Amino acid sequence: MNAMRLRRLRRLPMMGGLAAGALVMLAATPAFAHVSVQPGQADQGSYSTIAFKVPNEKDDASTIKLEVTLPADHPLASVMAQPVPGWDVKLTKTKLAKPVEAHGEKITEAVTKVTWSGGKIEPGTFQQFPLSVGELPHDADQLVFKALQTYDDKEVVRWIETPKEGQPEPENPAPVLKLVKPAEGSDEHGSGTSGDTGSGAENAKAEKTEKTASASSGDSSDTTARVLGIAGIVVGAVGVAFGVLAGRRRNV
Repeated sequence: MNAMRLRRLRRLPMMGGLAAGALVMLAATPAFAHVSVQPGQADQGSYSTIAFKVPNEKDDASTIKLEVTLPADHPLASVMAQPVPGWDVKLTKTKLAKPVEAHGEKITEAVTKVTWSGGKIEPGTFQQFPLSVGELPHDADQLVFKALQTYDDKEVVRWIETPKEGQPEPENPAPVLKLVKPAEGSDEHGSGTSGDTGSGAENAKAEKTEKTASASSGDSSDTTARVLGIAGIVVGAVGVAFGVLAGRRRNV
């Protein structure tokens, strides 16, 4: 066996170990997130508080604007924005082709777009933009909110593709709020989270629970990523050591 072939054989265990380590590291890398609505579910016919969660997916640019278009096929008579420190909010109203009724009154115009600007979501962070909305439709099982996310490098990411049941998630899915029938005995004034008619104590408790669950989920994801990363390094090191020992034995 010539010297060149021997060198190639000696490299095989090392390359295998490095490849295995690289695969484990790739598995530990988190998938990119997208703009979503939190919580993802509310009661039909209710008044609910929802929030658009916007992660910054870029390492070299910050998010500076979010535009959310509300569904035109199910106009919402009441839309109020909660102030977000550092951000300006603009509610755009449009005259409705068909008026809707709310509490016995005819509504001829409704908010069709909400724009947040003036702030900044730095790389590696996210921001939530809350809205109080209602009355949610009784005859729909979901509301689709199309969103545009603008970065300070002029890139605009269009989260406008409607996910379809039974099909893979699209590349740029739009935020979707699922609507379910209210629980028996419910007065339909709020969803399972912080509805408009809930007391301050209940809202604070719900918010605390959500934050705790979010923190626990984040800690679990970080721990899993670290464990998988360390496993990849160990596998790679074993491969390298095996290659060195194999080379020494052949030399002997």
